[in-house]
Amino acid sequence: MRCRLVATTLLLLVQSAAAQHAGHDHAKEQPYAGLEARAVVSLPADEIAGLRAGRGLSLALPAELNGYPGPLHVLELAERLRLTPEQTRRTEALLASMRREAIALGEAVIAAESRLDLLFREKRATADNLATETAQAGAARAALRAAHLRYHLVMRDLLTEGQIALYRQARGYLPR
Repeated sequence: MRCRLVATTLLLLVQSAAAQHAGHDHAKEQPYAGLEARAVVSLPADEIAGLRAGRGLSLALPAELNGYPGPLHVLELAERLRLTPEQTRRTEALLASMRREAIALGEAVIAAESRLDLLFREKRATADNLATETAQAGAARAALRAAHLRYHLVMRDLLTEGQIALYRQARGYLPR
């Protein structure tokens, strides 16, 4: 009797789990459904907006998390970091320059991804043009990332070690 109760309970649990799982399988089976309607299928709208605005999009995390502050966040924390007027002026100029460069490079990423998308949408993809277009898309992304990282390098040189420690603390990073 006890064995039958355990078996029945297990069977009900398995059936319940299977029924719940079946309800969720649809999303798992079609994870890209709807993405074909994007302006550029490989880029979500928020990423396109970020690229067009020159935002960092986490491209500089190796710098940011290892003691190389970014100009935008330094300006946000200017009072706490006790930036000098000269540091503030130079950081503002650095941020403006970074944004100009990042916007131009972000547009290059969008254009490269658009060309790649178009190759497939128009059924013109070949091994040769695929190699060319993916290399260009990769190079555009690499150039954008390098630019963001480079501005973190310059920013570090404008700050004192004490300011960098305050920055890390204010951003919630562990001491290094």
